[in-house]
Amino acid sequence: MTGAIARFDNVGLRYGTDREVLCDVSFSLFAGQFYFLTGASGAGKSSLLRMLYLAQRPSRGVISLFGTDAVSLPRDRLPGFRRRIGVVYQDYRLVPHLSAFDNVALPLRMAGMDERDVARPVADMLAWVGLADRMAARPASLSGGEQQRVAIARAVIGRPELLVADEPTGNVDSDMAVKLLRLFEALNRLGTTVVVATHDMNLLQRLPDSLIMRLDKGRMSDPTGALRYPPKRQTPLGAGL
Repeated sequence: MTGAIARFDNVGLRYGTDREVLCDVSFSLFAGQFYFLTGASGAGKSSLLRMLYLAQRPSRGVISLFGTDAVSLPRDRLPGFRRRIGVVYQDYRLVPHLSAFDNVALPLRMAGMDERDVARPVADMLAWVGLADRMAARPASLSGGEQQRVAIARAVIGRPELLVADEPTGNVDSDMAVKLLRLFEALNRLGTTVVVATHDMNLLQRLPDSLIMRLDKGRMSDPTGALRYPPKRQTPLGAGL
């Protein structure tokens, strides 16, 4: 599958009467690709991601997602689209009264998976992110880095078509950052399109064949030359990991 699963055409975003946070942003995301979104603090990365996972509508322009006009999408269709998107939030957004296990299991249960089939994949995912011994812990008893790992496990447990991650390695050490990047890469190899917003230039070096989107004062630049058309090279990701 190599078609565009998301497309922004001349998208602008402003909050209230302030100047535009994003201005004339145009790009396409192609199925099965791995993207990094970079830019200085305040460049508009989080705002762009919010529109990508349907938490924010643009002030102007066209956004197409999975072949459908996402701007005019009726509210009753939003939940179905959002289930196709995994999101790693900067502020984690874990459910405070649920254990780590139940937070990660939430997408599977909402999708209607039989409870007998939930335990194994959730346990495996928590073990992968180094939390096999913290499954029963509630978010308040977890460190910031542990909460981040639970949030990542929850985002990828359902193998979404599109994974959007906002600074996913910001609260973990370098070894865990590499491990999490490998998790994203493994999901990408299964066909998920991945978009990771990050300030960490070391992550970009770990995946030299990834595609880079760069925001500067609300405008998009395309240093890889691959945001409007499918990349010509399909080099396997992560050869240097």
